[in-house]
Amino acid sequence: MTKIRIWDLPTRLFHWALAICFAAMFVSGKIGGGAMTWHFRIGYVVASLLLFRLAWGLCGGRWSRFSAFVCHPRSILSHLRGKGRFEHSIGHNPAGTVSILMMLFFLLAQVTSGLFSEDKGEAIGPLSLFVTQATVRWVTAYHKNVGQAVLLLLVSLHLAAIAFYFLWKKNNLITPMITGDKLLPDNVQPSSDAPSRRLAGAILFLACAGAVRWIVGLGD
Repeated sequence: MTKIRIWDLPTRLFHWALAICFAAMFVSGKIGGGAMTWHFRIGYVVASLLLFRLAWGLCGGRWSRFSAFVCHPRSILSHLRGKGRFEHSIGHNPAGTVSILMMLFFLLAQVTSGLFSEDKGEAIGPLSLFVTQATVRWVTAYHKNVGQAVLLLLVSLHLAAIAFYFLWKKNNLITPMITGDKLLPDNVQPSSDAPSRRLAGAILFLACAGAVRWIVGLGD
């Protein structure tokens, strides 16, 4: 067994930045008032992070790519029965893949709906002027109720799964997402995490942030 780089630095930074931004966005939304300015700003950061992760899922490290995600129903059932294949547990295991994909989907839905939402005429989404008031009301209701509830449920399940693996299966999932490494057999292919790849990740994120800034600017 040796230390193998599984999670490259861009993936790790994305993970922790998204966790921090999600908490900050939730708190600022509950405070309301002047905090809504920051709520929107944090939402734009989340949108940039999500666009980055979608792109990085195509060109990132070996185990960060969507091609490494395993979510076939048979694989999920085998994993839940404790009979999953070893290679399916190196990166995101089958059950974890479903969780990650669902969180990415509903986070995208949340930040997108926020662009078209309006809260009591004070917090107005930058793209709300492009749709009807009926659409704004519907999207706002989803953003404040359904979307928020689903995300809180998914995050709670995610945290519960981490605790379960740590306490019951003695499998620490947090440390590898900090260090990037796991103790695995020598024949496991590592993720590329060279300085050039990290620079590429930084440039990609800046490009995604620029795209979000352009989209938001359409409402100016």
